Amino acid sequence: MAELTRRRFLADAASCAGHLSLAMAVLPRLGRAAWTRPRAGRVVAEEKFGRLEELAPGVWAMVSTPLTGDYTTLSNGAIIAGRSGVLVIEGFAQPAGAAWVAKQAKTLAGRWPTHALVTHYHSDHANGLAGYAGEDGTPSIRVTTRTAELVGERNRPADESRAKLLAGAVAIAPSAATTLDLGGRTVTIHPASGHTPSDVWVSLDEPAIVFGGDLLWNGMFPNYVDATPSVLSRAVRGLTGGPGTVYVPGHGPVAKQADFDRYVAMLDEIERAARDAHGRGKSAAEGAEGYRLPASLGEWTLFSERFIPAAFTAWYRELGQPG
Repeated sequence: MAELTRRRFLADAASCAGHLSLAMAVLPRLGRAAWTRPRAGRVVAEEKFGRLEELAPGVWAMVSTPLTGDYTTLSNGAIIAGRSGVLVIEGFAQPAGAAWVAKQAKTLAGRWPTHALVTHYHSDHANGLAGYAGEDGTPSIRVTTRTAELVGERNRPADESRAKLLAGAVAIAPSAATTLDLGGRTVTIHPASGHTPSDVWVSLDEPAIVFGGDLLWNGMFPNYVDATPSVLSRAVRGLTGGPGTVYVPGHGPVAKQADFDRYVAMLDEIERAARDAHGRGKSAAEGAEGYRLPASLGEWTLFSERFIPAAFTAWYRELGQPG
């Protein structure tokens, strides 16, 4: 695949990548360093583009660190290993990112991934899928039918290898949770929507870990470009595992319950502000002008002033134009 560039990301509306590339221009150096610093578990492998943190025996979170300027992975993901299978979550932005994660799975779990799951169609989660095809085999791809369709319709550049993998993928049930047995470890796959028309999140019961895809962000203001905000809000509330649960977001450091609760509070605040502006007869742009998140919600990385208006616009799509 051609080298990924900041200009290309800014032009890619069907991706969360525009947020991340813009951050390089607007975030102070110390702010970027702070974002990359938190660790939830022992770091077992690290590159400029991200690190693998061991959350439990056989479970590793892939935490991407694109604010360094390296866009090999861009999104977070995971490796989950059982006695008879290894699941990797996300296809990442480039084949090189997926290939690196697959090689780490072989090193850490003793085998190349047997399964790969994509949470939604955005290019930073799906465009690198071809990197999983290697000399050690190709994992069984898990994806919703709608997500596979959207990858083909919207993601650029087109890639024949990626398209072939998706054409042979095992479809995730669109309306009911399903399980995948990895041998002594079972993961539950939950279909949802809200961030895009078709999202998926994954959970483990023991230990209690939620892999939220881009339904969940930590410390980074979420991408509303495809969002249906009321549906997103309901879906996010369905992710909660209660005290002690560890959350792997689509972007940002691994989270705990307090981080999850803060994220829900932030979504609620955006809804309140958008509804208030709508009720006053303002346009989305007018409502968002000058708006800032309350200090009580803590710090949230805002990559561009246009992303608050994008959130208001998403709410106005649901509420209709004010009378």
